[in-house]
Amino acid sequence: MTSTAASAAVLVDGGYELAEGGRWFDDRYVYVDILSGRLFELRDGARPATPRQLAVLDVPLGAVAPVGDTPGTWIAAAGTGIALLTPDGALEWLDRPEDRTPVPSRMNDGVADPAGRFWAGSMAYDGTHGAGSLYRTDHHGTVVRVLDGLTIANGPAFTADGTTMYLADTAAGTILRCRVDPDSGDLSGGPETFARLSEADGSPDGMTVDAENCLWVAMWGAGAVRRYHPDGRLLQTLTVPAPHPTSVCLHPDDNRLLVTTARYGVPNPTVTSGAVLSFPVSVRGTPACSWRGRR
Repeated sequence: MTSTAASAAVLVDGGYELAEGGRWFDDRYVYVDILSGRLFELRDGARPATPRQLAVLDVPLGAVAPVGDTPGTWIAAAGTGIALLTPDGALEWLDRPEDRTPVPSRMNDGVADPAGRFWAGSMAYDGTHGAGSLYRTDHHGTVVRVLDGLTIANGPAFTADGTTMYLADTAAGTILRCRVDPDSGDLSGGPETFARLSEADGSPDGMTVDAENCLWVAMWGAGAVRRYHPDGRLLQTLTVPAPHPTSVCLHPDDNRLLVTTARYGVPNPTVTSGAVLSFPVSVRGTPACSWRGRR
């Protein structure tokens, strides 16, 4: 295992309470500020890197994916459920499953898989143990609860063939690995533990899989990003100049790692907390996928 303290470039300074959900779509980097319900994009090659606000909601916004063949429309893990976010900023709800939970809860991180389904996790506002779930939104718009008993469901990340999904339960310090049937979206057997982290390691948050099939994990509370081999070996630890990195995204055409961070819970935040950071790395990623569903 190697430990790296690469120099970080601050693309957007620390103005976000809880920046998250960083994904690369086409020629732009898209991310959210969860608690303020805002969606942003950074266009590749723009200098200076000035974010453009695409939407602001009156509910928390956990993550988005583009809706295939419908430019400007997103599928969103927002508020208590899954919605289509239209170009005029309106929400068309597909379902609000977290309205039916016993404690106040919200949607959290989410991602589309290579087969065009959208997966998103949830959590209780007060962090109630076992109150979180993982949901799958199928092509026809039905929202299905796939796993429950989680606490803070975070960072769904898929291999390029769509047969393996990684899922973090942040509060439990656990990264799970699930086998997925790409045709049906069903899990093949129960989740297995891929990695179990100690309190000193930090808590696993947003994740992504690189072009070499290795898993990158933002480590909340540890100021670090970890890279794991598919066999579970820790290959690299990258130091992040902010205590709460929240999501990781690898540029598909350049050797850059983009990391969002949070000001939330930081007593004396600097410009690197609540920021978008860029690091040079030795591997590339793949573009994020779209939800291929009904419109």
